[in-house]
Amino acid sequence: MNTTILKACAGALGLLASLNAYANYLWLEPGEKGTSAYIGLYESERLAPTTVAAARAYLADGKDLPLKAEKHQLTVDADGSADVRLTAQAVTDGNVLNFYQARLGRNETKAVNDLELVPTEPNGNTFKLVWKGTPVAASQVNVTTSEGWIRTLKPAEDGTVSMSTPFPGLYVLEVTARVNGSMTHQGKKYEDVRHTATLTFVVKN
Repeated sequence: MNTTILKACAGALGLLASLNAYANYLWLEPGEKGTSAYIGLYESERLAPTTVAAARAYLADGKDLPLKAEKHQLTVDADGSADVRLTAQAVTDGNVLNFYQARLGRNETKAVNDLELVPTEPNGNTFKLVWKGTPVAASQVNVTTSEGWIRTLKPAEDGTVSMSTPFPGLYVLEVTARVNGSMTHQGKKYEDVRHTATLTFVVKN
């Protein structure tokens, strides 16, 4: 796996940016009954919500949102008036501990999740990656859209990534980072720990 060190990290914890575009991730998208959360890959496989644990949906102020597990997705009771976050965990093949952190909406310019893609201005097309309050540089950000438009974004010198939104539809931005070193979580030691962040937003006509 090709990796590169992120330029800045909070505290003593280092992160390695993973370039594996085929690892599962968690993302949010608006639906008729509220906000839906899916696990898997947007363009192909989607897994049952039972594959993740400790799911929590909330707003930027920390207020929890009602969350219900259904057959194919998690459903968040959100009216779409504010950006929504959802976090969950999973242990996957190879004893890999995954922390999934999803966000729907690009109006807010402050990070809330541990790892989060944040617009530099409300509803803008330039984003910074923030790790526990500190901007870091991702080696790449993967973009998938509802129209089948797929891109890989590379950072500028200041660590931000920029993109165009040439057509209406759903845009899903994803980045994965691996913790440099082992971690003990809930009494168990893991040698491979990864954080995956997604940012989803809708471009209208």
